[in-house]
Amino acid sequence: MIRTLGVALTAALALTGLATSAGAARSPVTPAMTPAPTPTPTLACPPALPVSGQVTGSTATSLTVSYSILLSPPCGYDPPMVVTLFTSREDATGWRNPAAEAVSGPERYGAVTVTGLAPDTDYWFRFSDTQGHRDPYVVGGPARTLPTSTCAATVRIDSRWYGGFIATVTVRNTGTESTHGWLVSWRWTADERIESIWGGVAERAGENVTVRNASWNGTLAPGASTTFGVLVAAGSASAGITPICGR
Repeated sequence: MIRTLGVALTAALALTGLATSAGAARSPVTPAMTPAPTPTPTLACPPALPVSGQVTGSTATSLTVSYSILLSPPCGYDPPMVVTLFTSREDATGWRNPAAEAVSGPERYGAVTVTGLAPDTDYWFRFSDTQGHRDPYVVGGPARTLPTSTCAATVRIDSRWYGGFIATVTVRNTGTESTHGWLVSWRWTADERIESIWGGVAERAGENVTVRNASWNGTLAPGASTTFGVLVAAGSASAGITPICGR
């Protein structure tokens, strides 16, 4: 009897094992799924320079750089901007041996004047912001400072109307030796243009104007002066002329 119960128990355990194996085969354990990471969107900046600039004024010891900040962070900059000058393109490209720098105001479209420069010298400029982010694109120049001046230029408006004016520019030798040529330059503030000139020769007459002496009035003794006149047309009210005299 005991032997019969043992055989029956062994058979029951065997059947239970087979049932468990079959159940395990029919019901596999599903592994836990790890959610796929959400991709980080890639920032696409517009195909435009974040800042641009050009030299719009010069003296013997300074250059004025006008700038336009076109894009804000992270694709661009916020003012103020730092304008750094270099004396070679190689130094400017590598940000080496800066010669001088100046910081702009809070305007996105403005100008900054860098002073303390050497006369009659070429400079290249680069932009950065006050947090040290250097613009990798713009290498401006060369822009040359004026030679040390031995002359001075003043202007008198002889007649003015809405569409233009007539002006007389006086050139005076302020040095101790005679001059053998002079050059007067200025930059228009609007859409002015020279219609006629006398007593001088216009070498450039676009936005930036350069007038040199005529054949008969280039030599000036110390303290002597000469004049030239211009008839100017403008589509709007003009601020006039702010002349700078060189050699």
